[in-house]
Parts: sequence; C-alpha cells; structure tokens
Amino acid sequence: MDSLERLRGYQGEDIEIVLPGNLTVYDIHWFAVWCVEYRHNFGHVLIPRDLDVPPALGQTKITTSTPKTVNNCKEMLEGRVQVMWQLMGEDVQIQISGRIREDQYVAFGLSGREGQAEMIGGDVVVIGYNNRTGNFIAEDYYMSDIAQCDGKKGVCPDKRVGGRNDVVLVRGERKNGITTVTYTRPLRTNEPVKDRMIPERETSVIAAIGLLNARGEANAHEKLDKTDEDIRIDFTSSNVHECTNSLYNIPDTPEIEPWKAAVITDKDTFTAKIGPAGSNKGYSRITGTPSWGIAWYINDLLIPEITVERGRTYTFIVEGGNDPVNPAKYHPFYITDSSEGGFGQKNEAQQMEQKVFAGVKHNSGYPYPTAAGRYCEWTRTTVDSADNYDTFESFFQTLELKCDKGEPAKLVWTVEEDTPDLVYYQCYTHNHLGWKINVVDANQSQGNINSINHVLSVFTTFATFIALLLFLR
Repeated sequence: MDSLERLRGYQGEDIEIVLPGNLTVYDIHWFAVWCVEYRHNFGHVLIPRDLDVPPALGQTKITTSTPKTVNNCKEMLEGRVQVMWQLMGEDVQIQISGRIREDQYVAFGLSGREGQAEMIGGDVVVIGYNNRTGNFIAEDYYMSDIAQCDGKKGVCPDKRVGGRNDVVLVRGERKNGITTVTYTRPLRTNEPVKDRMIPERETSVIAAIGLLNARGEANAHEKLDKTDEDIRIDFTSSNVHECTNSLYNIPDTPEIEPWKAAVITDKDTFTAKIGPAGSNKGYSRITGTPSWGIAWYINDLLIPEITVERGRTYTFIVEGGNDPVNPAKYHPFYITDSSEGGFGQKNEAQQMEQKVFAGVKHNSGYPYPTAAGRYCEWTRTTVDSADNYDTFESFFQTLELKCDKGEPAKLVWTVEEDTPDLVYYQCYTHNHLGWKINVVDANQSQGNINSINHVLSVFTTFATFIALLLFLR
C-alpha cells in the first residue's frame, strides 16, 4: 500500500499484495520476507512460470503520475538522506532531509576528489539539530584530515580555522524522526582554500551521518554511514526526480518506557532458550542496540544481566538449535568479550578482535561451536504487539514453549582469575542476541554478604536494647 507503517499482527487472514509500478507476477521469480538490518530471509515462496493470473480488479490500466515537487531530488546512504536543490541566481538552495536522531548530523557537499567519494579535501555543509540550544545547524566545513577538529586541522567548521561560514540557514524542521534543514550557499566564494567552487556541470558529491559532540560539531561517523560510490549532481540541472517517499511515510513513534531489566546474581546453573525480543520495550531499549526479533532467554528471563564469581564453575543448559542448514533455528551459545557476538560470521581478522571464554573450540585451526542443543523457543500465543504490555511478566504470560526433538547441550564454564569484569553471552551465528555477564571476585561477593550480616547484627542489638528499655520502664 506504499506505506512503511509497522504491520499489525495477522492470523488466519488473507493478505493482498499490490506490486509497485508496472511490475507483474510474471516479472518476479520469488516472494520473500526479508530483514534489511540483518540481511536475513525469514521465509519465501517460488513463483511458477506457468501461472494464469488475471490482473487485479481496477488495475487493468497502467497509469503514471507526475512528481509533486518541482525541485530536484536525489537519495543517498540507502535512502536515509534526501538532497533537494534549486539554482537561484548566483546561489544554490539546498534542502537536506535525514532520518537521524537529535544527537546526529548529516554532512553533504563536494567530494575531495573528482570521480570518487573522497572525504579528505571535501567541502561540506553539516546540518542537524542542536538539542542543547534548540537551534538548527547549517555550518560550512572543510575536511583537511579524517580526525576530530583540533582548531587547526581535521573536520573543522570554516570559522574555527580562520575562514567564515558562507552558508545561510533558511529554515529547519524535525518531524517523524526526520531532520530537514534548508540553506543557501553561493556557487562561488572568496575562500578558494577552504571552499570549493560549485561547477556548472556534474560534480562528485559525498554524504555522511555521525554524532554531534559536546560543542555541537561533527564527530566521527561510522564506516557504513558514509558514501563509498561516486555520486554526481549537476546543481544547475532541473527535473531530476530520483527520490521515493519512503523517508516520509514512517509515522512518529511515541516514547515507550522499556521493561525493567532482569538480573541474576545467585545461580550457578542456567537454562538458555530462544524467545521474542520484546519489540520496543525489550532488547533494543535495554541494550541500546538493534534487535532482529529474537533474543536469549536465560532462566526464562529476557536477556538478564548475570553476575558470576572468578574461580567458580557454572553450567549452561543450551537449547538454541543444532541444524546449521536452518540459520533461523541455529543459535549456538558462547561467552565472549564482544558486545555484538556473531563469532561464526566474522572473517579471521574480525575474529581476532574477540576473546572467547567458553563455547568455541578449534579443529585444524578452524573454530566451531560446542553448545547448541535441540531448538527450544518461547513463541507468542497472540499476535498483538509486545509494546501493549507494561511488564515483561505480563508479556511472558502470552508465550508458550515449543521444543524440537533431541537433547539440550551443556556448556560448563570455570571462570578464570584473569577474566575481565564484563563479558557477554552471545549467539555464535548472529549478532546481538545476548547481554552482560558481570564478573566479580569471590571475596567481593563475600564482603557484600558480611556487610549485610553486620547491618543485621547491629539492627538486632539495637532492637534488643529498645525492648529491654521498655521492659524496665
């Protein structure tokens, strides 16, 4: 229906799919439910070649519509950024729309090298919203180096390194999670060192998304949040319409209070099963990282924070699935210092960045998981959203446990003395299914117990003294 609103739950209903544009059932080979974030196929059907399918009612004619906007428009960074422009005499007016948080920015401008996406030497404008001042940002930047600005070089506002801001902020708006800032800048400026002239022909442009620092200036961006390919724009052109409406079709998401995070501090045996991640109240809000819909349930709790002692031995009864041919039901359990996990999907260099404490062995130099077991999953008995439940306990009442045939696996972990204070239980094959294990010294835990006993002893003595006074009275 040309909408990106969250789907409601469906059960026992037929769903009608309307193919976009001129696409027909004869143009496709399969239909799949696909997760963009984790690049995972959650199910598909193949379309036979010999179908006799009539057109949908009311769609026997193909119609096209004229774009509603007269501005030029181009998408960048997989549709998360839209750039609109219009030549106005000796200036060009540019509107940047980005799906970013309030603490993020979008940088857009001319590449440092013609014919490729080059950040060093780039002349960009950083737009965003400064929630400290309540003002929108449109600032002229020059990038002499891939580093935070030190006042002399790096990714610096022109005015911090002896130049001036040649950008004029026109207006700003933040709505539905999208920051939109409109500004003008001259085609030519009087700062040839820090500003590049905008040519009256196609030129290479760059874009990036990153965090604003405490000064309200651009901080480093992630590797995946910048353009890598050569994208070209002619700022004197007209009728360039290469944008979709997907950026604007996502409605406002109200602030949702997360469930209270669970903790386990006094166990030495744990069960590990798979269950739903809890939509906006569960995994993603507790950890601050995206979820792909499922997570570890430890002792029937959603990703509890576990505390263990150095020198003690712990047992995990794992039921994460042992069929590597079915990745949706194959989640070996392991313990690592990585907050991301997914050791098995990393290349050798990335694996070297993780330290594994249990659940992985090597055969002829190749790693393999040791704790998978049969597949057990807590599944929903209803189709409504987890966001409708105030507590995890009430949400858990809507789950039922389904297990495949087979036996669970067992992971036995003796916590070494040099184990870091913070490690994680994770899934070997997928990222972000687990959470924290706090590691403490044995005497540290005993010290806490002694402190509690001391408080109880003092309280008992005081109560006895008060009772004696009352008796004597």
